Amino acid sequence: MKTAVGVTYTETGTGPAVVFVHGLLVDAGLWRKVVPEVAKAGFRCIAPNWPLGAHQLPMAPDFDLTPPGVAKLMADFLTELDLTDVTIVANDTGGALTQILMANHPERIGLVVLTPCDAFEDFFPSPFDKLPKLARLPGAMWIGSRLLQYNAVRRLPNTFGWLAKRGVPAAILDSYLQPIRDSAEIRRDATRFIASVDSSYTLAAAEVLTEFDKPVLLVRAADDRIFAPHLFERLATTLPDATLVTVPDSYSFIPEDQSEELTRLILDFTRSRGGRGPGR
Repeated sequence: MKTAVGVTYTETGTGPAVVFVHGLLVDAGLWRKVVPEVAKAGFRCIAPNWPLGAHQLPMAPDFDLTPPGVAKLMADFLTELDLTDVTIVANDTGGALTQILMANHPERIGLVVLTPCDAFEDFFPSPFDKLPKLARLPGAMWIGSRLLQYNAVRRLPNTFGWLAKRGVPAAILDSYLQPIRDSAEIRRDATRFIASVDSSYTLAAAEVLTEFDKPVLLVRAADDRIFAPHLFERLATTLPDATLVTVPDSYSFIPEDQSEELTRLILDFTRSRGGRGPGR
């Protein structure tokens, strides 16, 4: 495990850089089925553990953990590693942060792949839209971290139940949820981020994205129960160079439900729209 700008990450393979962005209360393990195959195809895959509640290293108490602050951290991460023409692959909350990155710090981005994620007014979408208010209640994050140890709670629609069609393996969920259970500092970070989430950030980013001229692949899940289909249709009309595809038999966590298809889409897109991996 390596560290840059206070963020731990794994690095696999050599070649053009692909940086993965996970969402809330998960870590880089979300991409565990995708990274090895993309790396094997000739890419340098970098999978950070962003400070979204499942990270190992707490941030400084005064660190800006608002969505624009985390997007700035992502930009600083790319700068620290001296990455250029990067392909960003994002999911869930990470997709919203990537949109803010695209709007505010586009310089090092070459391509973007957005899988099901927050956008426009849906940051957070139902049934997660009450989370910012709940996070502001004293002790709420501690209570939530304890409840999430129970399988019955994990299966609820407003936790992990509607994110992966065939579920997330229990051992993987345990690894995601251990930091927020065991560390008061990680709970503090998660509380600060969640409480700051507001759709004003994604709406502001959308206004700027009309000028984002890099290629973007929008990967929608056919059976998504969280992110409405119209979100990606709106993104497709907002972004000047966007391609919209739909993956069958998947909920929001396409890296869980359809990892092989997602890998194929990433490789085809990077090779056809500017990537320098083998096969071009």
